[in-house]
Amino acid sequence: MSPASDTVTLSTPARANAQTCDASKIKSTPNSRGAAVISENIGVLGVEVPKLSPWVQRDVAQAKQCKVDAMLQVLLQRASCAPETVQLELLLKKCLEAVLPVCNGQLSGKDVCSLDIKTALQQYVLPGDEKNFYGPFTKATNIALACLAEIKVDGMGDPVPTVDMICQQNDQLMYQTHQTETSMRKPDLVLLPLNSACAAFPAEIDGQEGTQQGEKKDDEKDTAMDDETNDKKRKAHMGGNATRKPKNLAWKDILACLEFKRKTPGRTKGITSPPSSYTVTDYVPTKREYLPLEHLKAAAPEPDTSETPAPPQPSSGAAFQSSGLTTAEAPLGGSGSKRKAADTLESATKRSKTNSDNTHANIDVTVQTGLYAAEMFASNLGVNYLLNIIVVDDVMWIWYYDRQGIIQCSGINFIQDLPRFMVLLYALQRFELHNWGRNKHFVPVQVEGKQCHEFKIEDKELGTVDLLLHTSHDERVTHYGLQSRATNVVPVTSEALTKKYPDLRDDMVAKIFWGEESRTSEPEILKRVEEIAKEHDSVRGHIPELLWHHTFTNPTSAIRQALGVPESTTGSRVLHILVFRKLRPITELHGKELFDVWYQCILCHLTLWKEGVYHRDVSPPNLMWYWKDGKRIGVLNDYDLSSLADEPGPRGNERTGTVPFMALDLLTEEGQRGEVKHLYRHDLESFMWCFAWISLRYKNGFLLRRGLRPFDEWARLDAVACGDKKFMFQSRMKLPASTPKDETTWKFLEGCFDVLDELDFIRRRKQRKAGMVEEEKAESEDMDGFLEKFTSTPAWAVLSKPSP
Repeated sequence: MSPASDTVTLSTPARANAQTCDASKIKSTPNSRGAAVISENIGVLGVEVPKLSPWVQRDVAQAKQCKVDAMLQVLLQRASCAPETVQLELLLKKCLEAVLPVCNGQLSGKDVCSLDIKTALQQYVLPGDEKNFYGPFTKATNIALACLAEIKVDGMGDPVPTVDMICQQNDQLMYQTHQTETSMRKPDLVLLPLNSACAAFPAEIDGQEGTQQGEKKDDEKDTAMDDETNDKKRKAHMGGNATRKPKNLAWKDILACLEFKRKTPGRTKGITSPPSSYTVTDYVPTKREYLPLEHLKAAAPEPDTSETPAPPQPSSGAAFQSSGLTTAEAPLGGSGSKRKAADTLESATKRSKTNSDNTHANIDVTVQTGLYAAEMFASNLGVNYLLNIIVVDDVMWIWYYDRQGIIQCSGINFIQDLPRFMVLLYALQRFELHNWGRNKHFVPVQVEGKQCHEFKIEDKELGTVDLLLHTSHDERVTHYGLQSRATNVVPVTSEALTKKYPDLRDDMVAKIFWGEESRTSEPEILKRVEEIAKEHDSVRGHIPELLWHHTFTNPTSAIRQALGVPESTTGSRVLHILVFRKLRPITELHGKELFDVWYQCILCHLTLWKEGVYHRDVSPPNLMWYWKDGKRIGVLNDYDLSSLADEPGPRGNERTGTVPFMALDLLTEEGQRGEVKHLYRHDLESFMWCFAWISLRYKNGFLLRRGLRPFDEWARLDAVACGDKKFMFQSRMKLPASTPKDETTWKFLEGCFDVLDELDFIRRRKQRKAGMVEEEKAESEDMDGFLEKFTSTPAWAVLSKPSP
């Protein structure tokens, strides 16, 4: 039962960025077309949450596959007493044998008997509606957990009382705020800590409060929960509220979601009943070993208004249930984060819009479960990985999610192969929170009634570096999606860094993201950028000030290597945390002020490109500014997708660029396959799209409301379709009649896009005569000439005139 032999590597369908063409034709990084293309853009582009399900679907379609025994071995390893010591096959064999008494009704726990598991499963297999699954499955799982707590296996840890996992029926809407958008999801069942499950039933808590307080008075120093009290609490919840609908479960507390489907809704025939007894057997593949995309659709929620209360409004004192970012009120004054730069303000008075993918379309169950994973990722900081489970009749599939991608396990018929299901529960019951994928380095704390996270680590130069991450701050920039960098930008304070930078006590932000291992890291690129700044005025002062950084050493490739997944290191990611001086967003500016800062960024970018630093992700959030001596200083920000001239070719597995701002050449099918070399002119063209985006979608620093602002659809389309829309705009230069525009700015844009049109025509004519290679070489040698085509236009001259 070795992991390698138990693994297959189908991709369903082939990866969108797979290099199917000859490797010699690859001139830039092919575009990964999953949620990475758009999930960063809820804030950047004003994307509605329901519009993300097609992008999550693309991530799901790229999922890798492995045999379930391989995954069980890895999970047991993580729950063992020696997680660093490889003992995979031995642990699985020992645990399969150890759980047999539970499977065969021969073991009783505290006030429970394992024979009741079979009784619940016999009820589960009866014909009926999908919802008939929930109660019996919940009962069987919780009885099993109570019995499994008594099982001792050499080398395995004990159940974790601080987590105390329980299965809870849900089938109730859960809400979460993502910058300007509020999502609604409705997982059928969830695994979560017992205390969190009980908290969803206030009456249950109120009935126990007096006893718990009294016990604490008897022994103030005893911080562990009394075993007898906890057993009573679990028994009471199992016998009642575990199979009832909870109120206001928080995504931050969810350990895993379980989604159920009937293969044939309303079927009159039942599922095959449990056998009379169980033995340890080799894995038997299920009829459908892997769950393909589009296998089963999620049914639209029933229009039961009693189950659809208004979403709770986030409060500053709430636990990290949501980011607390709404559009109810526009912040006053300057902002130091990208939040305002990221189109997050719908208007000064408009409230957050509530949306649910589930109410807009029939979503495949694999995509539906992927959206639950996106909620779980967003609800906690720096999450390493997640687990969810899909159950169709009598077969369950474990789904593993991290920022490198998705892994689906082969199915378990948990009725006929109950021991493997019991082993899964046995492992999960022994998981600490960090085994569930929570990042143990970011510790949730309450500061003045607001949710924050503490981070402490030893640094060779500074000693202990302490960061207080203000994760409830309205300037936080969050991420919603599955794989990709998953960038979060959070205001931060630090005593250690304040000692080194006393003028920046309240002017620091932390950037937390999952960077690709194969890319040159952002701190390394910034070292080179700082060297260039010493020699060039156009760069000095126009680059971000990196104050401190740390890179974690747990790559996402580790589990793929343990599972024997081929190409396990392709796209592998590691977590980075970088602390910068706080900057202001360029979207605060308009007219000549906008032009001046924007042009400073262009000149900085040009010098860096000449010196061998290729930015490759010019977009509004990456154009920032600050005050110095009464002047606005433009800053070209974000170098995590940049590359250096001396690198031997395209590196990394992730797209370089934000789709609505990418050059038209890169938004072709050839460009998406990586067959178009990323040149200086492509980044300069991105600057033009940024100027159009900012000047036509903002007024006085605030995002125009829907109906007035153009280009919303650019954020919802795939790369090629977006390129077609942008080409039409560039050719026709027409806006909706409702869009307000400044005549001076509009003439400037007309002049810039006329230049792009003219150069595109000339370039295509040259390509037909001389070929692509010669044309690329000529352009790379004339960057100044390309920029001069724009700076010599009359409209450019008007905006370049000094203010009176």
